[in-house]
Amino acid sequence: MVSGRVRGVFGISLLLAAVVSMAADLPTFKLEMKDGVLNPARIAVPAGQKIKIEIHNIGQSAVEFESVQLRKEKVLAPGAQSFVVIAPLQPGEYKFFDDFHTQAQGVIVAK
Repeated sequence: MVSGRVRGVFGISLLLAAVVSMAADLPTFKLEMKDGVLNPARIAVPAGQKIKIEIHNIGQSAVEFESVQLRKEKVLAPGAQSFVVIAPLQPGEYKFFDDFHTQAQGVIVAK
């Protein structure tokens, strides 16, 4: 007989696997952040479709991907990488920036 606790852990594991799988299937865009420089600073994405942005900190200092409009924040240590998943966007421009390096300003353009 399987205990409720084991079933709960198994259920959570399946849910996490499904979330990771869904993120892997999304249109993916790469962003490099390096000590106040964004590459690219302009990211064109399809409107009306969930997307994933892979963020790589290739610099020597911590960075923070932040977008007030998109309600996203992600802090990365030097050499770290992560991603953010963004809900389907209406056509338009959505600003993002590196909160640790104020000169680093970018825009996501949904078309």
